[in-house]
Amino acid sequence: MQAIPLTPTSAQSLNVLLGGQNIGLVLRQRSTGLYADIALNGRPILAGVICQDRTLLVRSLYLGMKGDLVFVDLQGKQDPTYDGLGSRYALYWIEPGEVIP
Repeated sequence: MQAIPLTPTSAQSLNVLLGGQNIGLVLRQRSTGLYADIALNGRPILAGVICQDRTLLVRSLYLGMKGDLVFVDLQGKQDPTYDGLGSRYALYWIEPGEVIP
């Protein structure tokens, strides 16, 4: 499991190397929640995925990503909001077979 550093801003994009894969993430806060766009090695694989506490974001092997991404509320069981990113809400990459914390 690897933590991905985030900042408490309402919209952000970042690129990270996870398990030898270049992952592009765009996070946006909307009135209905926090949403993610995910790219694998420069190719978009998901757009507009709702970010929820302890719920895998990718969930589909056919998309080609090894492992998955998951938000975890470190102080309870609330879905993430931008103002708690990097402190209350952590984003993790979990390897295949790992258990969500």
